[in-house]
Amino acid sequence: MKKIVFAMMALLLLVAAGCSNSSGGSSSNGESVAQEITYATTSDVVGLSPILTNDSVSSSVNEQVYETLFTRNSETMEIEPLLAESYENPDDLTWIIKLKEGIKFQDGTDFNAEAVKYTFDKFRDPETAAPRASLLEPIESVNVQDEYTVEIKTKYAYGALLAALSHSNAAIVSPEADKNGDLMKNPVGTGPFKFVSWTPGESVVLEKYTDYWQGEAKLDKITFKVVPEVTTAISMLQAGDVQFIDGIPTEQLSRVEGLKNVEVQKKEGTPVYWYGFNMEKEPMNNLEFRQAVAYALNRDAYVNQLNGLGVAGNSIIGPKVFGYDEASNDAGYDYNLEKAKELVEKNGFGDKEYTLLVANRANYMKMAEISQSQLQEAGFKIKIETMEWGAFLDASRNGDYEMNFLSWTNSTADGSELLYPNFHSDNVGSSNMVRYSNETFDKLVEESRESVDQDVRKAKLKEANEFLVKDAPAIVMNHGVVTLAYDKSVKGLDIDPTGTWSLYKVYRE
Repeated sequence: MKKIVFAMMALLLLVAAGCSNSSGGSSSNGESVAQEITYATTSDVVGLSPILTNDSVSSSVNEQVYETLFTRNSETMEIEPLLAESYENPDDLTWIIKLKEGIKFQDGTDFNAEAVKYTFDKFRDPETAAPRASLLEPIESVNVQDEYTVEIKTKYAYGALLAALSHSNAAIVSPEADKNGDLMKNPVGTGPFKFVSWTPGESVVLEKYTDYWQGEAKLDKITFKVVPEVTTAISMLQAGDVQFIDGIPTEQLSRVEGLKNVEVQKKEGTPVYWYGFNMEKEPMNNLEFRQAVAYALNRDAYVNQLNGLGVAGNSIIGPKVFGYDEASNDAGYDYNLEKAKELVEKNGFGDKEYTLLVANRANYMKMAEISQSQLQEAGFKIKIETMEWGAFLDASRNGDYEMNFLSWTNSTADGSELLYPNFHSDNVGSSNMVRYSNETFDKLVEESRESVDQDVRKAKLKEANEFLVKDAPAIVMNHGVVTLAYDKSVKGLDIDPTGTWSLYKVYRE
């Protein structure tokens, strides 16, 4: 009997040891155990092609699967080669890019100059209708010089080209996979993780790409799990059912920071959040209407409620973005309830009800509720309408709204690549969701892009930024502080000021 009891106890100990290491690392007998990690997202991806998507949720997945020619160093914020080996500028309109050799896409096909040309040509093709087509708008042509050399000709001297080529939407796709399949549902890139499955509304699963050119990732499997309620996601983080989340809502920050098994990262970042107007609809296209809204919004009070997760300022270009000038904050409209009431009464703006369209994400809902209260105090009648993330983006892009909340992560950290896609008239109907069109502003933005002299670019960005702030098609609510919360078993995870993160060097212990 004693022998049986001893054997059962030994078996139980072995099972327990195996369970305690199921998240990754090594078992008690030295055998490796699968390294897995689960990330909780409140929204599903829109799709899995960098060419056809332009939202942060999809990008979080795509950035693990695809890679760009260049990347931004998260510490220095300088641009460095990634899939590129080097580059040179024979003249202001020509970029010769040497590519790294011996890299393969996850379908086994070769990464080479033809793949770069295919990707950029499709991205720029008007028939593709890429939502972020503005990113490569300055490119005149992409030419293959040899198997691993690409020549890019630009329409004008474009100082932000390398920043644009570091953007996740400029990632290189497998031509074969794109021609013979649907990258929106089955992505194929050169990155450290490859696609396994997407169950809409539930999860996306990736696994490590064993032939990755920089060496295998330490994680074997990544699950992007859709958890619509952030409070549920936090409970799952606490219980160990998910291992990390980002974009922590202000009202949940103290709860997350109080979890004993969780580490929290906070960094002042490049994202900017704004109150947007549909400039093609009355009375949103009336400057006095926009001024009344701006005066009515007590944005300092709003930022004070963010518990350190926001930075106040009128400037559209934020402190962590190229082209920022602190003096530009003085160009906008500060809180003045009496001025707001005067404009509302003078123009009869309070005679009808206006709809504020909001994505069903915690930070936007918080902005909406506070803004609604403040605007009603000034005499406005505001109704909030909520939509799921993908539907919200479609409605905003199509102009099916009156006012809304929008944001931009500023993945390039370059002011030209904030102002041009979001507010230049070229991009009405795609990334310019406020549908703003102004010739003076357009010219200033173009001048900020059409120079390789960075001092000239800064001066033009200051002018364009202040013009935009005064004309107020968008009113800055806050600049972002990016956040990440992860189980203490997770090592090597770091968030970039742009709010992005890579899982390539991450592991569990």
